[in-house]
Amino acid sequence: MAFFTGEHECKLDAKGRLVLPSRLKSVLPEASKNSIVIRKGFESNLIIYPLSEFQNIYTRISSLNEFSSEQRKLKRNLFSGISQVDLDSNGRFLLARNMLSHCNIKKDVILIGVGNFIELWNPDIYSKNLIKDSKEFSLLAQKYLDV
Repeated sequence: MAFFTGEHECKLDAKGRLVLPSRLKSVLPEASKNSIVIRKGFESNLIIYPLSEFQNIYTRISSLNEFSSEQRKLKRNLFSGISQVDLDSNGRFLLARNMLSHCNIKKDVILIGVGNFIELWNPDIYSKNLIKDSKEFSLLAQKYLDV
């Protein structure tokens, strides 16, 4: 199982490609060394999964009931925001325009390791989504981590 951590500042090249930092690429499971899955996040970000991790997500989405209009709508919206992309020998991958538009990416990117997946953000939007108050951070940790 992959374990991604840290913040990694990156830039898109002129063709809209991003190089996966070697520290993140080295953690990819062998089955994902050449291909990853990207999903539009619920915030203005993208979620990058190793193929093996995405299989768990795929199973959960696929099991939604096609006879429920609410579940069909969720399934449609989730699957329409997902794409599988190939990594070249340098660890570069192309980000589709609709994906870049979703997270307002022009050139600068920040990748955040979040355990079993990676978040991709516009650095300015990411900064606005961080907890700035240490008390709030502490209270959330107590609430959800039983710390």
